[in-house]
Amino acid sequence: MKIYGLYGVIGMISACKKTFYRAFGLNIQSEIPLPEVKTINTKGLFNNFDVKIEVGDLREEWKNNGNEGKFTVNNGTVMFHIKNTAIFSVVKGERVIVSPFEHADENKIRLYLLGSCMGIILLQKKILPLHGSAVVIDGKAYAIIGHSGAGKSTLASTLMNSGYKLISDDVIAVSLSENQEFIVHSSYPQQKLWEESLAKLGLPENKYFPLFEREKKYAISVEPSFYEGEWVPLAGIFELEKSEHEQLTIEKVQNSIEKLPVLFHHTFRNSVLNRLGLLEWHFSTTASLADQVEMYRVKRPTSRFTPYEIQSLLLNTLRKGEKKC
Repeated sequence: MKIYGLYGVIGMISACKKTFYRAFGLNIQSEIPLPEVKTINTKGLFNNFDVKIEVGDLREEWKNNGNEGKFTVNNGTVMFHIKNTAIFSVVKGERVIVSPFEHADENKIRLYLLGSCMGIILLQKKILPLHGSAVVIDGKAYAIIGHSGAGKSTLASTLMNSGYKLISDDVIAVSLSENQEFIVHSSYPQQKLWEESLAKLGLPENKYFPLFEREKKYAISVEPSFYEGEWVPLAGIFELEKSEHEQLTIEKVQNSIEKLPVLFHHTFRNSVLNRLGLLEWHFSTTASLADQVEMYRVKRPTSRFTPYEIQSLLLNTLRKGEKKC
């Protein structure tokens, strides 16, 4: 489905009801349909929503910013512009305003709503968004982080094929529970996989829609393999790195100080932390996380397809850890 121009969208939305969703531990009211996300019963909620997604005209405001193509931060509001798609404004952890361009693709608008916008919302609410995938193993969440192309979602897919449940992909919402335990909040049942991974996992690409024009990455619905609960304790973090060596290795990151730069580099949209005045909060949160949660570094060879080998190594590592307890 295509969105044809700002005022056409406003007219379409005015004839429709707002829809209410639950993701990342947040109640979301949206004027833009989010079919990937779980809808909720609004009885008793009234207007008490954590986030509201609206359509509005941001063209003049963006023009006055004079920073096309970059993230701008002003008084706690983050704005950004995606060519041929929309201008987005994320306001103080409470509202997302979307200003679609002519002939914008609705799928692409949702991609940024559920990715960058939600990542910024979480930061503004002081919920740590890690960039990666999280899988539930024996009642605990394990985050898989790494740079683009490291194999995060592919490893999560192999674990799902073995019966484990996905709790989040792309943006992992981590917060402290009332018991001061770090937890991962459930997001929505979708993965993003590269074309190469689809082929190796035996998934036909013609069944899925591409996320970008030039990059062969696809959105994959994973509803049967998605964790249906609200949250799970975070028990471990695995950082994936590509290596030119042939040997697949895994090592425990022993020193909490070593964990801090890893957590910073893999915080979603970390470039806005300083401009939002969140560096002190981020340091305090990740220092506490580093003390509580074990971290492992996995170096995988680029010469071959290794997710099944990594899965075996990861599960064996966790079993050894359980025996020591």
